[in-house]
Amino acid sequence: MILLGATSAIAEATARIYAGEGAELLLVGRRCDRLTAITDDLRVRGAARAATAVCDLADTRNAALVFAGFVDSLGGVDHVVLAYGILGDQHEAEHNLAVAETGLQVNFNSAAAWALAAADTLERQGNGSLVVLGSVAGDRGRRANFVYGAAKAGLATLVEGIAHRFANSGPRAVIVKPGPVITPMTEGFANRRGLTWAKPEAVAAIVRRAADRGSPVIYAPWFWRWLMLIIRLLPTPIFNRLDL
Repeated sequence: MILLGATSAIAEATARIYAGEGAELLLVGRRCDRLTAITDDLRVRGAARAATAVCDLADTRNAALVFAGFVDSLGGVDHVVLAYGILGDQHEAEHNLAVAETGLQVNFNSAAAWALAAADTLERQGNGSLVVLGSVAGDRGRRANFVYGAAKAGLATLVEGIAHRFANSGPRAVIVKPGPVITPMTEGFANRRGLTWAKPEAVAAIVRRAADRGSPVIYAPWFWRWLMLIIRLLPTPIFNRLDL
């Protein structure tokens, strides 16, 4: 399997599950030192092979060719997991177009390019799974994070479209939408306790299952599907009075 954005907390937890199954993994990310440390750990955990590829995934020049190189180096691919992104600062993004553009480039443009490159590979071979990490933030624009949410909304639509493209063939594509997760990305949040906060390991287990079965849209944990349905259905006058 190929893990794009392998140094994120959810990605690392997902890789550990695959390692325990004896999988062959290629970890892709920017930080060589972290990739090396993670692959050393994965070999101890049972991975049949754990290789690395240092790549800034925000740079999508020749993405299709680069992705084909990832596949060749691994000798083929069955599962592709895309698990990177940046939260960014909503206030800065609202008032600084460069900040907004950076977030949109990383969270949508680059992720879309790699997802499309992976989809082409999976379609040609007629099997395999593409699992992409999205966010419940994309389900309705909210003042707290609408720039980040817009990118995740676009990414969700793209992956749902890929799933529809695959509907009459062998591969599958899934967008997994976590709620807030206790990771380094959310360290600045004042309170990370309560039932709505998940641990990376819990989300990783859902990601792993999504590669094999389930619908093209999966919430992590499951109850976010119903919470976000309520939020989407709130009438605008009521919604505008809420601090969400």
